[in-house]
Amino acid sequence: MLPDGLTAGDKIAIVSPASKIDPALIDACAGAMTREGFIPVVAPHARGESGSYSASAEDRIADFRDALLDDSIRAIVCSRGGYGAVHLLEQLDRLPDACFRKWLVGFSDITALHALFARKGVATLHAAMAKHLGLGHNFACYDAELAFLRGELPSQTFPGHEFNRSGEAEGPVVGGNLAVLGGLIGTTFDPIRPDSILFIEDIAEPIYKVERILWQLRLRGVFSRISGLMVGRFTDYRPSADHPDMETMIHRFLSTLPDFTAPVAFGLPIGHIPDNHPLLLNHPLHLSVTPASTLLRP
Repeated sequence: MLPDGLTAGDKIAIVSPASKIDPALIDACAGAMTREGFIPVVAPHARGESGSYSASAEDRIADFRDALLDDSIRAIVCSRGGYGAVHLLEQLDRLPDACFRKWLVGFSDITALHALFARKGVATLHAAMAKHLGLGHNFACYDAELAFLRGELPSQTFPGHEFNRSGEAEGPVVGGNLAVLGGLIGTTFDPIRPDSILFIEDIAEPIYKVERILWQLRLRGVFSRISGLMVGRFTDYRPSADHPDMETMIHRFLSTLPDFTAPVAFGLPIGHIPDNHPLLLNHPLHLSVTPASTLLRP
């Protein structure tokens, strides 16, 4: 289910479901929302601090629960990732399915919440959060993010990559941060379903740890179920003695899967980078991959 598009005067909640954030970044994001004609609603504990978190698990759950249950809130934008979103899953999962029918925006640790919305059958947006929107890193990405939130479903074309595997696939795009996703595989909140298109990205994970998670997915039979693979950016890591970079490792890993013949797109500008392009999750899309480009369209 695709949430309704936003219009001027709609309320957008800013929540901090995981790590703490500089309150100035939330204020800057709220200002940007106001300039676009929306009404920002900052959750009570969004600017808070409790150790490395924005608040206790109970308070973070309460903030997110209240935003879900408030029918006047049309979208929930997370302030940042970090760690802690997994603490919310069990409690939020008990809420009525109908309250999830609004936009969720975020990435990184917010992958856990994208998986929850996938469980409820609701599309979400893997995109820049308050931390990045307030800084105004990339206006093209910001405009694309707003287009999705306003109900448009633009096609997206990305540059090709030498490791691209040509082909066509259709299905809902699921996934996000690979480390978070790996922790959900085989649980109630595992978002990977047959014929889905898997998207992965990560930050500050050594090459061998990413390979270990890929083996976990392999042993769980994930690569026999998905219809396509999209590889976003892997950042803040060092070459290993075995692989010069993450993309080479992933390419070599996939070559050991003789039965995995689905299209694969590498180098997508999505993840922990300044030009983090928005990606629609949990909604059917058509993926077309060639050596020269990757095309995503409704």
